[in-house]
Amino acid sequence: MCVFGICLVFAAFVGAKSTESNQSHDLPKAFIDGNGPGWRELGRDDFTNVNCDPDTWTWKDHEVHCTGKPIGVIRSKRKYTNFELVAQWRHLRSGGNSGIFVWAVEKSLNQLKRNQLPQGIEVQVLDHGYTEQYEKKYKKKADWFTTDGDVFPTRQSRMKPFPPAAPNGMRSFPSKHLSKGVGEWNHYYIRCINGEVRLWVNGEEVSGGSDCEPHSGYIALESEGAPIDFKHVRIRELP
Repeated sequence: MCVFGICLVFAAFVGAKSTESNQSHDLPKAFIDGNGPGWRELGRDDFTNVNCDPDTWTWKDHEVHCTGKPIGVIRSKRKYTNFELVAQWRHLRSGGNSGIFVWAVEKSLNQLKRNQLPQGIEVQVLDHGYTEQYEKKYKKKADWFTTDGDVFPTRQSRMKPFPPAAPNGMRSFPSKHLSKGVGEWNHYYIRCINGEVRLWVNGEEVSGGSDCEPHSGYIALESEGAPIDFKHVRIRELP
């Protein structure tokens, strides 16, 4: 009778743990929306045009629309070193290409010509249709990029990518495929601390890198050939 009682208690315990496990599995992932102490929204007055046309970027309330033409960037008026950044984005055309630069270099920005992009660390914003278009155009497999949140250095910048990495060892490929398709809003949370950058896509960490050089600079939003919307771009500076 005593043994039977122990079995009943054990079975109840296992059942409770199983239920708890299932409930934990169903809980939403960590999601940082840019609200709370220290966060502030970046709007029209926080950015300046670098090498785009006057009508490339159009601000309305909490949202900014980019025509994608010409290729270029707008940058923050201030430099940042350690910070958290959130942004929502959606591509408006299949195969759209864009990005968010962190720690963009001042000298590079000052020397940019039309249809050029700066030196810094890029967090790519790429629509899934880009892969199909690339493979159709070049008749080869698109194995050097993904459409789910690559992070990589541009020009003379350096970064040690978190695995998995691109075949050439330059890009950090996402560990999960979480980006939504054309016309749907995606959420990026980017954390940049002491030369390390990490990216969360729609609530889950997927990519990043360490030993970044530079590890201080401007934030830049990229125009690269196709229309895109950004909204609720928010930042919190860190020590």
